[in-house]
Amino acid sequence: MQAIRKWKLHPIRSWTHKLSLWGFISLFFIGVSLSVAITACSSRNADNTSNVNSTVKDNIKLTLVSYSVTSEAYKQIIPKFIELWKKEHQQDVTFEQSYEGSGSQALAVIDGLEADVVHLSLDLDVQKLVQSGLIQQGWEKEAPNDAIVTQSVGAIAIRQNNPKNIKTWADLTQNQVELITANPKTSGGARWNFLGLWGSAIKTGKNEAQALNFISNVYQHVPLLPKTARNASELFFKKGQGDALLNYENEMILSAQNGEKFTYVVPDVNISIDNPVAVVDTNVDKHKTRLVAEAFVKFLYTPEAQREFVKLGFRPVDTTIAKEVEGKYPKIKTIFKAQDLGGWDEIQKKFFNEGAIFDQIQTKIHLKQV
Repeated sequence: MQAIRKWKLHPIRSWTHKLSLWGFISLFFIGVSLSVAITACSSRNADNTSNVNSTVKDNIKLTLVSYSVTSEAYKQIIPKFIELWKKEHQQDVTFEQSYEGSGSQALAVIDGLEADVVHLSLDLDVQKLVQSGLIQQGWEKEAPNDAIVTQSVGAIAIRQNNPKNIKTWADLTQNQVELITANPKTSGGARWNFLGLWGSAIKTGKNEAQALNFISNVYQHVPLLPKTARNASELFFKKGQGDALLNYENEMILSAQNGEKFTYVVPDVNISIDNPVAVVDTNVDKHKTRLVAEAFVKFLYTPEAQREFVKLGFRPVDTTIAKEVEGKYPKIKTIFKAQDLGGWDEIQKKFFNEGAIFDQIQTKIHLKQV
């Protein structure tokens, strides 16, 4: 019996011993695994903290893409923002900048120019970026004033002493008047010029057939179509071409500040030229620049930035600044907006699509592009 008991107890003790041994081994490995996991988590947390700190300390680059006539304003505004960001965040910001015709700039961004912020001449060009998936719907509600950051009106530059006696839009149809304006296919400013002419006819009682006849007569006096509003100004001021120039009021003011000798008139039936700004969502997320891009857009609405726009001839969107400088600008008797002409979707289809009204005018009178 003792032998039997020993024989039965031996496997039980052996099994118990093995169980204890495996339990110890299992606990050992669990402990090691937990230790490794904790160490790894600690390392990841340390890395994340390091990355955050690195992001805060590293320099950051922001790419601004805008239309040509804003370049002088940004020479003053960008250094102010860089100084403010450095003071508040201990981080250096550098800017890459691109200035061209608004329509061309929108296409360049779609084709791969990785703008973080766009300030374009018209809503339509921002909508192209929305349709391409680069900017999210509702962008116009992400900045003050429905994302309109600068405003101007249409103006006519004329030679000193006004030898052709040009005072209104209608005077541009006089015989022997040579008019310089940019190409609406590539320049946002030129589209505003076109709409200013068309709207002035409609707002003074003409029907659409009469408005078409009027604007066709105006373009008969246009010898060529430069690519951008800035190019048009250079032809008029630097090369002495033309008796009159259509452009933004702010471009006239800036040219006078730069010493050009000329006169300009602001017709009292005029269009409100509203220029939007937007963050390019896809690119700021890719570049990890959303925080600084949104801060830069917000800065453009501050009195400090708006005063810089005013110095260069833009009409301020800030009501306080507008009161400060209301004597600086001629008063407009009748002012209308793009929405009064159907909004930009309708405007594009009616006037600027392939085969639309502008193409018909261009084909009829053989406008030359440069």
